[in-house]
Formats: sequence, C-alpha cells, structure tokens
Amino acid sequence: MNDIQTEKILFGALMTALTAAATMLIHIPSAFNGYIHLGDGMVLLSGILQGPLYGAAAGGLGSMLADLLSGYAFYAPATFIIKALAAYSGGYLYHRLSHSSQTARWLLPFLAAGIVSSTVVTGGYFIFELIIYNLQAAMINIPFNLVQNLFSLIVAGSLLPLLLRRR
Repeated sequence: MNDIQTEKILFGALMTALTAAATMLIHIPSAFNGYIHLGDGMVLLSGILQGPLYGAAAGGLGSMLADLLSGYAFYAPATFIIKALAAYSGGYLYHRLSHSSQTARWLLPFLAAGIVSSTVVTGGYFIFELIIYNLQAAMINIPFNLVQNLFSLIVAGSLLPLLLRRR
C-alpha cells in the first residue's frame, strides 16, 4: 500500500467519524421517528473533499453508524443508501462544476451540489417513509428535513473554504 492509498483510507475514516459525530452532537427529535442534526453537512463535505466514490462510503457509513448508536437501527440500512447517494451526487456535481469554465471558484458549485444532495436526502427519506408508513407520515417529516438541510448547508458552506485552503 502506498502513501496515497493510506491517506485516502485515513481521511475516509476521519470523515466517517466526523459524520457520525456531527449527526449525534446536535440531535433534535422530529415529528415522526426521525431527528434533526448537522451530519448532512459532513455527508456533503465527504463527497466534495474525497470525491464521489470515497465520499459516498464515508457519508453513508458515518450516517448509518450514528443511526445504530442513537437507537434508530431500523433506519440504518435506508440511511446508508440515502446518505451515500447524497454524498456521491453532491461530490460528483461539485467536481463537474468546479472544473468547468466560468463558474465561481467554490460557491456556485457548492450551492448546486448542496441543493442536489439535500434533494436526495429529503426525497430518499420521503420514499422510504412512504413505503414503510404512509403518505401522511412521509409528508410530516419533509419540513424537518428541509430545516436540517438548510443548517447542514450553512455549516458545510462555512467549513469548505477553510478546508479547501488546507489542501
């Protein structure tokens, strides 16, 4: 194993742990079997900083780990899939837009990636809860997911310029 592979594994483990910690640190129960947290910001940062594939692994695993440790094991498999897709789609879009010609240095690609990632999270949980519960239950959590997305984007958007400077 070379130094680059070792660095990717270590950074992936760090992002997994930070995602779990951010998810568990501020943990506000929502209306129907969920909770509001800041972990989605780390999910998006995982996709942006590690690239779509490694970011998906870290974001999905960290979020699933938080569910398992917080008593939401029922949601853990869905969380892994939804958050991995959110990190992948956000990371992919960010890298596509940040390498294209006249986009702003990081802000416009970040906002586009954040909107897509947030849509994946909100839509993913809506579909999961629609299948498991019913339409009313699925719709009740949409406003809570949107609030969570907004605060997560603010946190991630505040951290990204600092983290990009370090790279």
